[in-house]
Amino acid sequence: MHPSLILSRRVAQLLVGLFAYGFAIGMMVQAGIGVAPWDVLSQGIALHTGIPFGWVTNIIGGVVLLLWIPIRQKPGLGTLLNVLLVGTSAQVGLTLVPPQHEWWSQALLFAGGLALLAVATGLYIGANFGPGPRDGLMTGIHRRFGWRIWLVRTAIEVTVLAIGWLLGGNVGIGTVAFALLIGPMVTVTMPLLAVPVARTREVVEAAVVS
Repeated sequence: MHPSLILSRRVAQLLVGLFAYGFAIGMMVQAGIGVAPWDVLSQGIALHTGIPFGWVTNIIGGVVLLLWIPIRQKPGLGTLLNVLLVGTSAQVGLTLVPPQHEWWSQALLFAGGLALLAVATGLYIGANFGPGPRDGLMTGIHRRFGWRIWLVRTAIEVTVLAIGWLLGGNVGIGTVAFALLIGPMVTVTMPLLAVPVARTREVVEAAVVS
């Protein structure tokens, strides 16, 4: 495949993946049975400030990105677009998807959102334009201090979950389902949707030469 086509694929994956990721968050929020830890925090802050959930998500992403500075983590294009697009598309999802109140429709909507989020994760990470701000914070702390990555992730997510819950964010069965299922799901989607590293290097070299 020609390098320009590979680059086009990567950009398309990045943009579609980030939009789908945020939209999936909006679906899970509207399911009303609990959300991921960072989204619990966004909900809690939105409740207390009156700022829409999606914009709070973007703001948190920007604040987390600033935390990259002391751990010497460098953002990529995907990192910056993550900060701008995920919350925006989450707000689109909240606008287009009505809240659900029956247990079966809540379960279906949450399951659909979780599946979409897993595919979206494979798309935007597979584009190889850099991690999201939250994932980069985790891996950056791991590299900077040598702490085990599972310990760093657990500490961060338990902290934001606790703060979000105290602020009134929605912690429920969906939060537990997310914690248990998202790892195995992205383990499937990420290899399937990843742009091969060798091709990625070709694109970078071609871009530098041109």
